[in-house]
Amino acid sequence: MTAAPLPADGLDAALRPFGTSRMLPVQAYTDPAVLAWERRHLFAGSWTCLGRRAQLAAGGNQHAVTVGDVAVVLTVTDPGVRAFANVCRHRGHELLPDGGTCERRAIVCPYHGWSYDLDGALKTAPRMGDDFPARQFGLVELPAVDWHGWVFVNATGTAMPFDQHLGTLDALVAPYAPGKLTVKAVHRYEVAANWKVIAENYHECYHCPLIHPELCAVTPPNSGDNWHEPGHWLGGSMELREHAETMSLDGRSQGVMLDGVDRRTVRYLGLFPNVLLSLHPDYVMAHRMTPLAPDRTEVECLWLFDDTVTDPSYAVDFWDVTNRQDWAACESVQRGLASPHYQPGPLAPNETAIYDWVTLLARAYRDPSGVLGRSAPDAA
Repeated sequence: MTAAPLPADGLDAALRPFGTSRMLPVQAYTDPAVLAWERRHLFAGSWTCLGRRAQLAAGGNQHAVTVGDVAVVLTVTDPGVRAFANVCRHRGHELLPDGGTCERRAIVCPYHGWSYDLDGALKTAPRMGDDFPARQFGLVELPAVDWHGWVFVNATGTAMPFDQHLGTLDALVAPYAPGKLTVKAVHRYEVAANWKVIAENYHECYHCPLIHPELCAVTPPNSGDNWHEPGHWLGGSMELREHAETMSLDGRSQGVMLDGVDRRTVRYLGLFPNVLLSLHPDYVMAHRMTPLAPDRTEVECLWLFDDTVTDPSYAVDFWDVTNRQDWAACESVQRGLASPHYQPGPLAPNETAIYDWVTLLARAYRDPSGVLGRSAPDAA
């Protein structure tokens, strides 16, 4: 499989031992050719999150989406979520236009009227004759899973099994039971920064004392630990200050505490490539990133609460302030990356999660199938 169009010496530097390594080559954040490669190998070729199943179901039982650079039709029904290549088996016409949704009992190609059951089987092929072997021409199915209410799809069908991709992450997320929580607020941001800049900012609090006074008032920026466990994820935890019940502007919760979770910590977890989860004692916040250009990313931020919560603003307002502080910092980094004077820098001693992120990317840039594919060893 083709390696990413990045300088080998830059990847060598990123893969040096912690304490001597450097950040990724600047082209990883600025070159359209790198983003095109990422769309195929890191997004279509891995497990990309498409959103919450409940939100998708509310918009219809069929959704046409582009996962990386591969067109996919997603069906959302009571039995479960399934994904298919958005390609009619007759002449290749799109079954739905990108971004299209509908609620129908069949998937119907608008070109010649071939129709498919929601399980992908060919249902009708007008004027093809009674002896036409319909069973041979069902839609191409792609791997799809529902994990705690989030829908993930592997659009090339070449990724490792989802359980292997997750590794030990589920043990950290399951106590919060996000599948039983309800989306109470959604914000969408367009950030003038590369998607990796946003992820890297999320996974360190070295910057917190300088740009996040509200956050530092409720959690010490130097608290907590980072985890280093199997799976294509990274993250750590931070402790709440003694007076704080949760992450809010005054540290108080106006929600419902979640059963069976640690009430003194907040967990910050990133599942490669595009999901960032913040797990609080009384709510879950999730960021879902979609790269639009090398220097532009759409970020969907949603907040999940116990269904009885009627006013989520205490958490939403806190994180909207914090998010906007982060976006301003990320956009400044992106502008700096465009400077002819930028050189990949070193990591601080507390940026071990960034090192995990950068080395995962550097290894995937060199050999995506060997890191993300079915032939890869257990993710670590």
